[in-house]
Amino acid sequence: MADFQVLQPETTYTGSRIQSLQTGLPKTTQSLCPECTQLIDARIFEDAGKVVMEKRCPEHGEFRDIVYSDVRLYLKMEEWTFGDNRGLNNPIVTDAKECPTDCGLCNMHTSHTGLANVDLTNRCNLTCPVCFANANAAGYIYEPDFATVRRMLQTLRDQKPVATRIVQFSGGEPTIYPRFLDALRLATELGFSHTQVATNGLKFTSLEFAQQCKEAGLHTLYLQFDGVCDDVYRRTRGESLWEQKLQCIENVKKAGLKIVFVPTIVKGLNDHQIGDILRLALEYIECTSGISFQPVAFTGRIARHELESKRFTLSDFAHAVQQQTGICDPYEDWFPLSCVTPFSKLLSALRGEETTTLSCHPHCSLGTYLFVDQNRKAMPVTQFVEVGPMLREMDELARKAGKRRLKFFTKIEAWNNLRKFFHEEKAPQGLTFNKFLQTLQGMTDKRLGRGESEQQGFTYRTLMLAGMHFMDSYNYDVERVKRCVIHYAAPNGRIYPFCAYNSGPVFRERIEKEFAIPIVDPAEYKRLILEGRKNRAGIREPELVG
Repeated sequence: MADFQVLQPETTYTGSRIQSLQTGLPKTTQSLCPECTQLIDARIFEDAGKVVMEKRCPEHGEFRDIVYSDVRLYLKMEEWTFGDNRGLNNPIVTDAKECPTDCGLCNMHTSHTGLANVDLTNRCNLTCPVCFANANAAGYIYEPDFATVRRMLQTLRDQKPVATRIVQFSGGEPTIYPRFLDALRLATELGFSHTQVATNGLKFTSLEFAQQCKEAGLHTLYLQFDGVCDDVYRRTRGESLWEQKLQCIENVKKAGLKIVFVPTIVKGLNDHQIGDILRLALEYIECTSGISFQPVAFTGRIARHELESKRFTLSDFAHAVQQQTGICDPYEDWFPLSCVTPFSKLLSALRGEETTTLSCHPHCSLGTYLFVDQNRKAMPVTQFVEVGPMLREMDELARKAGKRRLKFFTKIEAWNNLRKFFHEEKAPQGLTFNKFLQTLQGMTDKRLGRGESEQQGFTYRTLMLAGMHFMDSYNYDVERVKRCVIHYAAPNGRIYPFCAYNSGPVFRERIEKEFAIPIVDPAEYKRLILEGRKNRAGIREPELVG
């Protein structure tokens, strides 16, 4: 985008200086020592076509990790960023000096919350070897009472200038929280427009439970989905789960809910099933709205040779999709999640109020939207829309619209300016420009998204296809943390970026221990863990007092 001027704010809303995104290679950043988690300098550079991070801790020596296996795709992601956001008007921490040490969200953070997580419990009805959040490994029960859950949700809704719209209940396994259905109802009561649950799906093998969740306000399952055979699940989750996954999908479909498949990808374990997972999502397109592939993060110590052999980067993912499906070109069809900020800016300008803007770092994720016709044939949006030029045009329109109050006819004119980037002769059958615009609107307004609007012909069927690579201490980049849009609300009244809560400084461990339920009797502790594992069919559990 050498010929395009990006507008970059100099400070956050509360006056902290924003360091502009560093692009190109080589460059330096701040990272963490994987041994002691102290802040240390890191260098990111190209080596034999790969992007590598090297860093040295004075006490623990040198560390090296592959950040991206394809330098060309890494640099493309940086081309499609449209400047930082300005964070919050009301950050909880107002005097932060160092990221991620002074976290909560702070005055230095440049993004507001795009997706909020609220952990309801660390108990689970599985004991997954790859999990970073479970009571079986922690040795204590973390389960906030309902009043605390309300306070966490309210903190998210109180964010300014943009209140959090989307909340995901997580854990542990959130569906075994004693008041899970009440938590769903509470989210609707407090004004969240979209409620999700990150789940292994076991309790949704009960159709009655799926229907109860729908009635309580649940929209989408972020379904743990590592593959399409029991061999994968035995290795990643410790049990044969394939039949339960299929039963869950069938029940979700009958209940009128949506699913986003969430595969944790480990190189050499299940990366060969990426194409099979995509094909299954298309088979169940009536109820699947996306796939969020998540390359595994290494939360513990790992030998260098093992790190190199198991590290799976976002560029590995992009190439695997092409190799296994032939659907997406690695260099043409993928963009960073942050590329959608011009669309949010334009909506904000036309509405006269700020809306959720996903201004994350361009190396946090990559993705595309597949438009799916009646024959379940999938086509990336990039094959019939000039996505790059359209995004630039949106950014320009947002700047113009922001300078004046637009009347209705001017808003129509603004949207029609995008028509030249849409090529109907290349589009899937039945997709017109007007329906394309309506589908874009449905992606930001869940009332107009997948579901009744699709059945009525207002929107076209789409499948979000994305890779989200959460960091660990080996590839930690503080610049990514500052721009994070996926946050955790905690019972201490603070909000944390995902990669500060679960990795790096791991605020999760400190907070859960502080608010853990004291269990004096070891037999009682064992009973509570086992109760969570047995409770797979919607059986109500006894209330726990935090």
